[in-house]
Amino acid sequence: MSVAKPCYLAGLPWVDCALTALTGSFALALIAGEWLGMPPAAGIALAVGGYLSGSWRAAIETFPGLLRGKADIELLMILAAAGAAAIGHYDEGIVLLFLFSLSHVIEDIAQEKSRRAITSILRERPSHATVLRPEGVALTPIEEIDRGDILRLHPGEIAPVDGVVREGETTMDESTLTGEFVPISKRGGDRVMAGAVNRNGSIDVTVTEPAAKSTLARIVQCAERAQERKSRFQSTIERLENRYAAGVLAGVTLYILVLWFAGFPGPDAFYRGIVLLVVASPCALVLSTPAATLAAIAAGARQGIIFKGGSTLEKLAHIDAVMFDKTGTLTTGRPRVTDIILSPDAPQDYTEETLLAEAAALEARSEHVIAKEIVRAARERHLDIGEVVHFEAEPGMGIHADLDGYEVWVGNARLFNQHGEAAPDWLMRAKGELESAGKSTVIVHRCRKGTRARDKCKWLGLLGFLDPPRDSALKAIAELRKLGVQRIALLTGDNAPAAERLAGELALDEFHADLLPEEKIAWVERFENQWGRVLMIGDGINDVPALARATVGCAMGGTGIDTVLHRADCVLMGDELLRVPAALALGRRATRIARQNLTFALGSILILTACSLAGSLPLALGVLGHEGSTVLVCLNGLRILRNPRPGE
Repeated sequence: MSVAKPCYLAGLPWVDCALTALTGSFALALIAGEWLGMPPAAGIALAVGGYLSGSWRAAIETFPGLLRGKADIELLMILAAAGAAAIGHYDEGIVLLFLFSLSHVIEDIAQEKSRRAITSILRERPSHATVLRPEGVALTPIEEIDRGDILRLHPGEIAPVDGVVREGETTMDESTLTGEFVPISKRGGDRVMAGAVNRNGSIDVTVTEPAAKSTLARIVQCAERAQERKSRFQSTIERLENRYAAGVLAGVTLYILVLWFAGFPGPDAFYRGIVLLVVASPCALVLSTPAATLAAIAAGARQGIIFKGGSTLEKLAHIDAVMFDKTGTLTTGRPRVTDIILSPDAPQDYTEETLLAEAAALEARSEHVIAKEIVRAARERHLDIGEVVHFEAEPGMGIHADLDGYEVWVGNARLFNQHGEAAPDWLMRAKGELESAGKSTVIVHRCRKGTRARDKCKWLGLLGFLDPPRDSALKAIAELRKLGVQRIALLTGDNAPAAERLAGELALDEFHADLLPEEKIAWVERFENQWGRVLMIGDGINDVPALARATVGCAMGGTGIDTVLHRADCVLMGDELLRVPAALALGRRATRIARQNLTFALGSILILTACSLAGSLPLALGVLGHEGSTVLVCLNGLRILRNPRPGE
């Protein structure tokens, strides 16, 4: 059953609803008229009206296919109704068209519920915002707001775009985005997401993304496209639909000829052929998977889980192993600078603040969570952050750039080993002490521009960070084990002691540290070979290759990084780890309901077809059984929307 694009009024396909109701009225009037003995001309007029109102949509959908020489379900229904009329069964033909139209309306309403559930988080977004301009305050349409603009959010207002708090303090309600109903405190440097409600304070926000490119808008776009990405079951069924319809037509034609040659009167043979045509049509079969898939996508959106298509749900139902990134995924993603250690060889006027400011100047160009913390710490101390040139990032290792006549390097030990630099003993000892305490480290090194001579280069020091695990991490791991996940591992570019400490706290099966992006891919492949289907969860650019390689890649949506959101198969809005087991459970539930629908649809077709071939099924009951099974398949899929949280 193909999907048209009807006009909607208050979320309902009102044109389809009106014509379906009209068809039903014609059918009732015709049946009542025949019982009361109305004139034949009046009966013909009612029949013509019912046929026109009941077949318009099927005819519109069938015509393009006929031009390409393809048969579909709509064609089968039109031929069955026309055949009923040809042998004088107008009332049964109209009932067929009425129930067929009704099943279309129910299908459209189900799909509209899915669309509205996904896009509802954008519904309340304001159309204008208060922008601070040099010439004064201006109420500006959000389409005209750009990066760098400064917005003023008053209590009760909704953030129209993504940004960073520039001035002021407040609490914000992000429940529509994250499902977290506890207001979140916001102060200078904290991120503000489009769609969050400002609860009490007035704040100034520096815009980081225009409305069309906000994290929320991109996630919703992904969700809307998801409805076009079909599962393997759905794709297979739709691919076979035209062949099946053509086979039914051929089979019915042969059946009528066999009955006729066997001595059945022509009208009787034709009538039984029409019954077979109706009951063998695969409407319920075609809708069995999308009914569950679309409802599950909508249910996921309500819970803050964005699935990028039915294939993702299908794969999630069979996950055997789960692999987590560390920073920003299992941990809060908000590491704090806990240690600043200066080199004994640092220049005399070189201070901890200078070290932090130089590191921040480079990290201001990076999207990594540790980079953001370095910048935040520098701004919190009101340090002057310089401008760098010739910036270059080396994923999984660090960055380097030119700053004030120096070539400055900020990264881990691997960055310097890669370029032939051996860190001094004092630095390695200090690094080891921090890492043994479960902290991450970043080394700062610089050389006079244009030379790599040892007397022109200095190891300036290192920064230590501590990033605690998320409050929900332990519970999420326990829920995954309850779902039967065989292996749970940690993949990180961080140091081994920090990874070991976190893996121990969360009772993970294993951890692998000091990994480059390509090494994460290798571990994903090993897990697939050893355990089966793998789910990878990450949040950073360095996780993108592993997300793309895994059976299913799931991104923590709070990153807002285009590449991460684009390559992931699903997105967790609000970075809530409990949504990981919820996604697996929802995938399993959607797959289970899809299989229920497939079994029921196939069973209905087989039973009705057997009754039709036995000659014991009147057309009215055949129509009722066929369209009734279609409606029940849709309603069974919608159960996911009624009770979206699996297990409740």
